[in-house]
Amino acid sequence: MTAPAPRKPAEHVERVLCVLAHPDDVDFGSAGTVATWTAAGTEVTYCIVTDGDAGGFDETPRERMGPLRRDEQRAAAAAVGVTDVRFLGYPDGRLELTLDLRRDISRVIRQVRPQRVLTSSPERWYERVGASHPDHMTVGESTLRAVYPDARNPFAFPELLADDGLEAWTVDEVWLGASPRADHAVDVTDVVELKFAALKSHVTQVSHVEDLEAFVTGWMAQTARRFGLPDGRLAEAFHVVHTA
Repeated sequence: MTAPAPRKPAEHVERVLCVLAHPDDVDFGSAGTVATWTAAGTEVTYCIVTDGDAGGFDETPRERMGPLRRDEQRAAAAAVGVTDVRFLGYPDGRLELTLDLRRDISRVIRQVRPQRVLTSSPERWYERVGASHPDHMTVGESTLRAVYPDARNPFAFPELLADDGLEAWTVDEVWLGASPRADHAVDVTDVVELKFAALKSHVTQVSHVEDLEAFVTGWMAQTARRFGLPDGRLAEAFHVVHTA
């Protein structure tokens, strides 16, 4: 018996929800991909779980950091065609896998009703441990649990229907960034300047980094080579999980 061919992601979807832990997470790993989606007419929503108030590299007062990073994320989103940016306000660096977090992500899924969700991998990547921030893994696992079974189960978190009027919703596929088992690459060469504009919007995080563009370009060129793209191309990679 011949094994079935691997399922490929949908060529186009109407709505995508990106759920990430911190402002700038989506831009380092996925802004080029997001730019290709918005250019194709897909509506993209960002759900950022924390305000990133534990980030930065200088003496900016902590009470100012969260509002600054919210503004930076909104500017970065606009650079790649995203206008709907939502923040859940959880504490940066202290995320835990809780029912409250699953419920709050499920609420946004039911509000947005996306066919595709992009989030961070819940797996630790030992060869790139910097990508495996505990908040990233917690958000990835919480989002996967919200996708299946919470958001689609009308009896899970019944208050979402009773209080908010939000019907159950089934997400077709989840794209996991920073995954040790990535199996799909997106060529972002033609939109890379939009990605750089998004990244540079995060002034509190990257303004001290020398050769940011060179660093990120090298990273994406390596990804493109790994997936067999022609020389000179740049790519972002994901593990695509079919969830419907």
